[in-house]
Amino acid sequence: MLKAAFMFVAPEADPTEHRAIVRTPMVELHVVGVKNYDEACEVAKKLVEEGIAAIELCGGFGHIGVARVVEAVEGRIPVGVVRFDSHPGLEGKSGDGIFG
Repeated sequence: MLKAAFMFVAPEADPTEHRAIVRTPMVELHVVGVKNYDEACEVAKKLVEEGIAAIELCGGFGHIGVARVVEAVEGRIPVGVVRFDSHPGLEGKSGDGIFG
């Protein structure tokens, strides 16, 4: 079974409260909200320690946020990214200008 995570960034997210696990016969997906890139890096490290094998980041993560999470996991697992040309939840911007 693949244990993976999807992390989203939202200004008032609390990773201890805003999280869920979706289980299918082949995938256990951990969904976690974080409030900024610093928190994303800390959560990513913990997810690796918990046995997560891959992390996908929401479209709110800009290039800087993605790079920081990739650096935080130190190449131990792959990090993927969802992309939007204009993110609907961040006033058409990436998180780089908001959370970075």
